[in-house]
Amino acid sequence: MGVAHGSMLLIYALVAIAALILLITRFKVYPFLVLIIVSLLLGLAVGMPMDQIVKSFETGNGNTLGHIAIVVGLGTMLGKMMAESGGAERIATTLIRWFGEKNIHWAMMVVAIIVGLPVFFEVGFVLLIPIAFNVAKRTGKSLLLIGLPMVAGLSVVHGLIPPHPAALLAVQAYHADIGRTIAYGLMVGVPCAIIAGPLFALFIHRFIKLPESNPLSEQFVSKADPKPDSELPGFGITLFTILLPVILMLIGSWADLVFAPKTLPNNLLHFVGTSDVALLIAVLVSFWTFGAQRGFTREQIQKFCGDCLAPIAGITLIVGAGGGFGRVLMDSGVSKQIVELAQNEHLSPLLLGWLVAALIRLATGSATVAMTTACGIVAPIASASAMTVKPELLVLATGSGSLIFSHVNDGGFWLIKEYFGMTVGQTFKTWSLLETIISLLGLGLTFALAAVL
Repeated sequence: MGVAHGSMLLIYALVAIAALILLITRFKVYPFLVLIIVSLLLGLAVGMPMDQIVKSFETGNGNTLGHIAIVVGLGTMLGKMMAESGGAERIATTLIRWFGEKNIHWAMMVVAIIVGLPVFFEVGFVLLIPIAFNVAKRTGKSLLLIGLPMVAGLSVVHGLIPPHPAALLAVQAYHADIGRTIAYGLMVGVPCAIIAGPLFALFIHRFIKLPESNPLSEQFVSKADPKPDSELPGFGITLFTILLPVILMLIGSWADLVFAPKTLPNNLLHFVGTSDVALLIAVLVSFWTFGAQRGFTREQIQKFCGDCLAPIAGITLIVGAGGGFGRVLMDSGVSKQIVELAQNEHLSPLLLGWLVAALIRLATGSATVAMTTACGIVAPIASASAMTVKPELLVLATGSGSLIFSHVNDGGFWLIKEYFGMTVGQTFKTWSLLETIISLLGLGLTFALAAVL
């Protein structure tokens, strides 16, 4: 059987994605199995060498899990400690007191933008979801009204604002000025987060009914009556423990400013600033701040850690399989085909950056992969193009493109579906739509800035 080329490749990819959605939504096959089966069949259909199909899937699965499994595992432990000690309750009640119940969805967006700056989307998500569960329980509001502004804040920061790792790579690729990129990124990102977060959540939560019981929420919300204030950990110590990984990652990203590169202190700061190490340190600190100090024994802390991992095993497998599917799409040549299509169209560099990133995001599911790949393709074209464009705006256009329509090949899609207890269809109507709003609005506002600057 020959290898598929050109538009046939794209047709196969579309059929695979359609089959995937149909099997999960209509025939209720477990997503983990569907993702493996469809990935293998797609590889066979496009004529990838048989010995490579499984390898490709395993590579994508492993690459995704290498990062996410550790992050989700450690983040869940931290969340569980925060929940059991009453720390999540403390943050929830404090936010409700400061912002008022009516404005709690704004509070969640602001918190997400701050927490999300130095951390990957998944890290920010696992750090904040226990708070979202608690706020939703406390206010009796839909988890969507609390959670969507939170993921909108995390997503905008992920795609548009350095020092976030993906945006930082784009700044380097386009030789943009980091200070100006942050300033423009906030000008574009904050309106995007407001519209796709609190405003969209106010609208959509009326139409989507989440199930009554959410097994994951039960991990992070205490069954007992709310504890009296005196028994909860202090707001300061709770905030410190949750923000510790964020602080460590920020310090890691500033290491080169403080110490000469390649020296021991510099290497140490970088090491402590990796998401895995930063989260591990925070978990160990939480054993003291949320554990020993609140009177829990070593056995109880051990039990919390063991208990909280069982519910996330399924999610972790599904997220990994989504990464495997994305990799098969990539290795089968679908991504390359898409890029060639975009390049032949002779568009303005801003639109080209957005389009290439958007198409790669749709094909591979990863915003980070979309952003880094698109930069590599668009940077040489932009510098050779007759139209002059501010490199900072190219970063924003590419970042906006990388956030478009998250769907079944994106680990984040499954993470949000499972934690929110939604069906695949509901996840499309909420999360995928939210991402698309950010992407299109980001592009529009970037063009508006280009007209003014």
